[in-house]
Amino acid sequence: MSKKKLTKEEKERKRIAKLTERGKSDFVEVRGSEIHGRGVYAVRSIPKEEYFIEYVGNRIDKDESERRAWAQYEEHEKTGAAAVYIFNLTKRWDLDGNVEWNPARLINHSCEPNSEAVQDGKRIFLQALRDIDVGEEITFDYGFELDCFEDHPCRCGTESCVGYIVGREYHDELAQLLAERETLKS
Repeated sequence: MSKKKLTKEEKERKRIAKLTERGKSDFVEVRGSEIHGRGVYAVRSIPKEEYFIEYVGNRIDKDESERRAWAQYEEHEKTGAAAVYIFNLTKRWDLDGNVEWNPARLINHSCEPNSEAVQDGKRIFLQALRDIDVGEEITFDYGFELDCFEDHPCRCGTESCVGYIVGREYHDELAQLLAERETLKS
């Protein structure tokens, strides 16, 4: 008995269905966020170190990644929509999570995140940094560099918020830069 060959469209639907299933989580739901737009919230307690949702999307090469990142940034400039949903996977490949079947793309940034993105092979998961309570909004550090920090104001509202979406490793450098600017204004 021979197997029926799938068309390109059937293969794509099957691939998306598989990724959609992998992107589902019994731990979280999407709803309106006080931080920004929509967010992801715990509907069950999430223990520290638990992988609770996979960040899914389309695997793309670095050239396509660069093209999409700039296109998403231009859209952000026009509409204020979120800017970039791309994760680095390997030297050759990235993961673009800007697809409706990726609820993890709606996780907002925080200067005091309760989770982190973890690469496991060629897959990205969100892992709890501490126990997360039911009803708590899920956040992670986007890890943006300083080069265009002013384009990304932070709205996390935490006590340690630095005012911009930059990675924690840049917080001290940002504080110094902002202090220098204040001194120049005086």
